[in-house]
Amino acid sequence: MPLRRLDGWRVLAGAVSGLLAGFAALASAELVSAAVRPEAGPVVAVGGAAIDRTPASVKDWAIQQFGTDDKLVLQIGILAVLALLAGVLGVVALRRRLVGAAGVLLFGVIGALAATGRPDSTALSDALPSLTGSVVGAGLLYGLGGRLATTSPWAVDRASAPPTSGDVPGPDKHTPAGWDRRGFVIAATVAAAASTGVGALGKSFNASRGRAAVASREGVELPSPASPARAVPAGARVRVPGVSSFITSNKDFYRVDTALVVPKVNAGTWRLRIHGTGVTRETRLSFADLLGRELIERDITLTCVSNEVGGPYVGNARWIGVRLADLLTEHGVVPPSRGGPADQLVARSVEGMTIGTPVDDVMDGRDAMLALGMNGRPLPFAHGFPVRMLVPGLYGYVSACKWIEDIELTTFDDYDPYWVKRDWAREAPVKTQSRIDTPKPFARPKAGTVMVAGVAWAQHRGIDKVEVRVDDGPWRPADLAAEDTRDTWRQWSFPWPATPGGHTLTVRATDRTGAVQTARRTRTIPDGASGRHSVVVTVD
Repeated sequence: MPLRRLDGWRVLAGAVSGLLAGFAALASAELVSAAVRPEAGPVVAVGGAAIDRTPASVKDWAIQQFGTDDKLVLQIGILAVLALLAGVLGVVALRRRLVGAAGVLLFGVIGALAATGRPDSTALSDALPSLTGSVVGAGLLYGLGGRLATTSPWAVDRASAPPTSGDVPGPDKHTPAGWDRRGFVIAATVAAAASTGVGALGKSFNASRGRAAVASREGVELPSPASPARAVPAGARVRVPGVSSFITSNKDFYRVDTALVVPKVNAGTWRLRIHGTGVTRETRLSFADLLGRELIERDITLTCVSNEVGGPYVGNARWIGVRLADLLTEHGVVPPSRGGPADQLVARSVEGMTIGTPVDDVMDGRDAMLALGMNGRPLPFAHGFPVRMLVPGLYGYVSACKWIEDIELTTFDDYDPYWVKRDWAREAPVKTQSRIDTPKPFARPKAGTVMVAGVAWAQHRGIDKVEVRVDDGPWRPADLAAEDTRDTWRQWSFPWPATPGGHTLTVRATDRTGAVQTARRTRTIPDGASGRHSVVVTVD
């Protein structure tokens, strides 16, 4: 029967049956993922696969448009697409129940392939949530389709049938076939209630898996560092409203990564493997092993390579951890500058991310570390608990592996990590940059002295000078706040005698090597954005 001959209520019921089948599939998958691992759930698996296969330029666009909400937007988009397709399959099942059910099974296969194809997948069991959910969803759609099946003998279109004298009065030939409305409503209600309960149970089980990790973090007491950070100089903070805080709080620190679900790793069971070329003693270290070592504490500014000129993906925190160079030296690692065979350190995360770092940069004396704490507290889960890596002076995608569990020494010729495979540069020192924090773009300050202020950074080189230009006028020196260390940003301020009208304010910085921040604008790909930050204001 053509769909145009179906009554609207039956079509709506078909769409509802498809949505219920999709809901049941996701709820069942959630429950099974609790027995496997949360990351194997179909939405997370498909979302992760989408991230892995998305061109770098599209990922960069998403970060610029949605910021740290990019993963939420992706998951909402996946759920919206699944809902639409489920509704369509439900309508298809009105005439072809097997076709509709097979469509649900197909999506389960896609989810299973996505789950087992992720970098962090180590077992075929990752396919179970998607496959189980699709079987449940397909069965439900087939069953609900039975409730929507026609029961009236007048369901056949009699338009082309020759008239017979024996025809008896009955429904008009366009009258829709009857269907079991009451039975459908009861079955749909039971299915919705059962799916809700199963989904809630799955979420509860998955949450219980994370509670052990939360308890392990709450039980961590960071020891006093053997080498504490020096006190931040009194003059390191400018007293201008609107300037970024010198130390970025944990809740305000930017987060850019590919994990759709923040890993909840139990510090008690976590282990770090160190192995590879030039490692004379392969080993596995526990969290307690690292806590028992000599710890250093340092103020270090981190920058994401996705940070546009003037962007927000830069932050400064006080980190405590184990000096990475010492750990590597104990395991026989020699940097290539001194004849060692490995020039790349590949760090692997529990969620499959791989990050490659030049061994020479790790072992050249800078404060590269395996960080255990951030701003006086154990690392937040979103920032890598129990352990993350960081190397001052390098963009995060080549240095700042969160949730690290494996360190392999190899060469750049032998292995391309995650981002390098996606056309980002192998090596990426942070570029000299500066930002105007106040006044904001399109602000309307009053005529008179207006304080222009912001931050500048060139990690591991340091900032020597910041200058401000008004419109096309000359560059004027800004007042630099005191330097904490060359690995942190510096605040600056500039008293501007503002005159009425529209004006463009531009800033540039000069690092300790004498290099002046370039005016040439480049994209973030392949090794970080360059250019000078400007804001347009109107003075009243």
